[in-house]
Amino acid sequence: MAARPTWHGHLKLSLVTCPVGLYTATASNAHVSFNLINPETNNRIRMVPTDPDTGPVERSDLVKGYEVSKDEYVLFDDADFDKVRLETTHTISIDSFVDEADIDRLYWDDPFFIVPEKGVGVEAFAVIRDAMKAAGKVAIGSLVLRGRERQLAMEVRGKGLVAWSLRAHDEVRDADDYFDDIPAVKADKDMVEIATRIIAQKEAPFDPSQFKDRYDDALRDLIKAKQKGGKGVVEVEEPDDTNVVDLMQALRNSLQGSAGGKKAPAKKAAPKKKTPAKKKAA
Repeated sequence: MAARPTWHGHLKLSLVTCPVGLYTATASNAHVSFNLINPETNNRIRMVPTDPDTGPVERSDLVKGYEVSKDEYVLFDDADFDKVRLETTHTISIDSFVDEADIDRLYWDDPFFIVPEKGVGVEAFAVIRDAMKAAGKVAIGSLVLRGRERQLAMEVRGKGLVAWSLRAHDEVRDADDYFDDIPAVKADKDMVEIATRIIAQKEAPFDPSQFKDRYDDALRDLIKAKQKGGKGVVEVEEPDDTNVVDLMQALRNSLQGSAGGKKAPAKKAAPKKKTPAKKKAA
């Protein structure tokens, strides 16, 4: 396994424990990233910690400070943080089991892989994993990660477990604070019926392999163009806002477009009836 664990400790279910490693399940290093450059010298700018009175300082010599009032701090070094000893610093203890549907999606955060360390603990890991699979529930536990105690939601995936860090309750805003001001509008049932048909026509299996960052791809194209001395400007046409007056027609056109059909031809005007010629008097 090439990756290094983000955290390693023990997974605990009641009296059963096993050593595990926690690995970040997602990668962000594939995205385009930039450095700050001085255009006059083409030198890369380096962020150097600087004391306003004494000048540059070594980062390794710095400590952390908590501001208790303006310009007054309580200082902490590594030894101080070691004094805060919680079980969750080194152990993921499973506290309860819940249905996945009971966890609001707003609380789901970052995913991690839980992998047992090689040795005698693999069997204990298998016991916990298979028991969770048999229960069909999501396990809830706690872990000190990146300087914070986080709740975890753990589920079985293949031979391992996936742990999702959960946002704290005070981190999730109340949707009513934003949605209460939305005007109460009763949608036209005929328009809703057409929109429902459009949705049905666009149904497809979930395929994450099709998810691509087109902005990132455009940046890469621009980088290549600049390397060759070109401008490489990418222009994208902005969509027009929906005209409420033409909403029904827009829905109908969308339905026809989704079906791959053509717009219905305009009806031809009915031919005018010829007026019979009057007979000439004899």
